[in-house]
Amino acid sequence: MTNLPVRVSSSWLDLREPADGVARSTDLVAQLLEHDPQRRRWVIHDLGAGSGSMGRWLAPLLPGRQHWVLHDRDTDLLQLALRDPPSAAADGADVTVATCPSDLVSLDEAHLADADLITASALLDMFTRAELTALVDLCVAAECPALLALSVVGVIAFEPPDPLDARLGAAFNAHQRRPTTHGTLLGPAAAAIAAQQFTDRGAHVAIDSSPWQLGSTHVELCAEWLSGWVRAACEQDPSLDARADEYVQMRRDQLAAGQLRVTINHVDLLVRPR
Repeated sequence: MTNLPVRVSSSWLDLREPADGVARSTDLVAQLLEHDPQRRRWVIHDLGAGSGSMGRWLAPLLPGRQHWVLHDRDTDLLQLALRDPPSAAADGADVTVATCPSDLVSLDEAHLADADLITASALLDMFTRAELTALVDLCVAAECPALLALSVVGVIAFEPPDPLDARLGAAFNAHQRRPTTHGTLLGPAAAAIAAQQFTDRGAHVAIDSSPWQLGSTHVELCAEWLSGWVRAACEQDPSLDARADEYVQMRRDQLAAGQLRVTINHVDLLVRPR
């Protein structure tokens, strides 16, 4: 695996955390607990943990004492995670948190040797195929479940629709699959490729949808996402520039009037070893 080139801002993570929490699959958490109902202590390694939102969401859903190890190369985000850790497990048991500042490239089997669960959120689509294969191999070697949430799948629906939606969506998806100095990103294909790779290695994979439903309940997030979505599409296809400002203003006006709803589809994977 090679270094991930993107540094995510803490303000964006704060903005998206409530929507992430609503979208992630609680059904997969229930399946996880069905297969390990007696566990009273968890060691959970969260990959690409950022400011710790996965732990704040998942820890209250799992009974038993928990120790979270947060892996991220951004030490500023990890410090934020330590300042706002999960308060308690589902049954009130203690939750402790430690950080491991490092690029994911530096992780090996020894780092995850004590793992009872591996988690990640909004990560897979940022990988190249080689990076994803290395991550799959690392998870399989750990011989524990993995809960990998919120991978984009390249399907976005607007209500009301507009003729420019499809062109912008196609350009954005191409941007998500763009070549970089460390290889071509998988973008919307990543979750399906990961599921197949885990299956090929004998693991059981369960998949559930985890869409963002944005509109009047997430106005600021929707506006910020919309700007970034159009900006990336125009970067990929400059011919869209001529209509981009008009389109964004139209959508912002609809959003302010409570007339816009956007569904941004993701999937979550629960991987269990054979």
